[in-house]
Amino acid sequence: MVSSLPYFPPSTEFRIRPEILALQSSLVQWRRELHRWPELGFKEKRTAEFVANKLTAWGIPHQTGIAQTGIVATIAGGGKGKGKVLAIRADMDALPIQEENIVSYRSQIDGMMHACGHDGHTAIALGTAHHLWQHRHSFAGTVKIIFQPAEEGPGGAKPMIEAGILENPKVDAAIGLHLWNNLPLGTVGVRAGALMAAVEFFHLHILGRGGHGAMPHQTVDSILVAAQIVNAMQTIVARNVNPLDAAVVTIGELHAGSAINIIADKARISGTVRYFNPALADLIPKRVEQIIAGVCQSHGASYEFDYQKLYPPVINDHAIAELVRSVAESVVETPAGIVPECQTMGGEDMSFFLQAVPGCYFFLGSANPEKDLAYPHHHPRFNFDETALSTGVEIFTRCVEKFCQ
Repeated sequence: MVSSLPYFPPSTEFRIRPEILALQSSLVQWRRELHRWPELGFKEKRTAEFVANKLTAWGIPHQTGIAQTGIVATIAGGGKGKGKVLAIRADMDALPIQEENIVSYRSQIDGMMHACGHDGHTAIALGTAHHLWQHRHSFAGTVKIIFQPAEEGPGGAKPMIEAGILENPKVDAAIGLHLWNNLPLGTVGVRAGALMAAVEFFHLHILGRGGHGAMPHQTVDSILVAAQIVNAMQTIVARNVNPLDAAVVTIGELHAGSAINIIADKARISGTVRYFNPALADLIPKRVEQIIAGVCQSHGASYEFDYQKLYPPVINDHAIAELVRSVAESVVETPAGIVPECQTMGGEDMSFFLQAVPGCYFFLGSANPEKDLAYPHHHPRFNFDETALSTGVEIFTRCVEKFCQ
């Protein structure tokens, strides 16, 4: 695969303690076992059982069955739980994609694969739990390690929070990472403020009046109405959003018509909306429907409109982002090192945790073009350099040691 990513591993130095380096082979084994048996959101029964069995074998206290398949492991430090409480979150679900990788650990489930790195996230969280439990004298507070279902949708973070996982003891801050093939191995993407976008979507049915293609005056052409709506929606970002704010309105589906000589009576449009600034949460959906209503009225059409807000933007707390940045700098040293300009219009339900408590979500570079491990997320040949697994454990561990005082 040809990649435009810069490539740094020959000069990369990972400052990882021997105890965590010794876990690397286990991290790879766990990740590959999870990769073989992918499961979709809220159906991660085998994955949850795998995680729970490890935690039980190690003697780590944990709760299962939270928001169906979620798990929370709680590790009290040497101060017997006194001090700050840090949550570490990892997602567990896979995607409905047919894997094309030819590897010994390829998916054994047709039409499903871990194409976004959640198998790696779960392995990193397990490795972190194992190490912290073995070295719980090294920090004073408490760590809650959250294994979350359904990040890819419809979202497992919110129901887990509603189930009370941030209480008893009350969580002071939350962190999480995403293995990131948009960054090369040996880099960490971390920034304060908005990192990932809100995720919203809509479905629109335009109701016109069909008729003969040669007699348009007897009809209300739903395709013409749809075309004008699609064009007009592009003015929302161009003319209603501050140019200093990033936003996207994308029409992903437009379906209408059945024959070349029939004017369609119905058209269906579906799209997604993304933005970083929470102030746009009301503006964009309002303008979307105003445009729909105006265009439909001008043509004598009616409409049915459904707008849904899936995830808010991922916004990192400045103090916790600085904690993660300082820790990452102490672990990874490359010519690029820390990458602050790492925003993406992709979304994540880690955002709900960061709305509830201060926190930081960051990207751990995992691409390695020399090993053909640089395909993008959600691609049927997505894979990542597993060297990043122990790096993730080291970063999480140092964040715990620095925060839980």
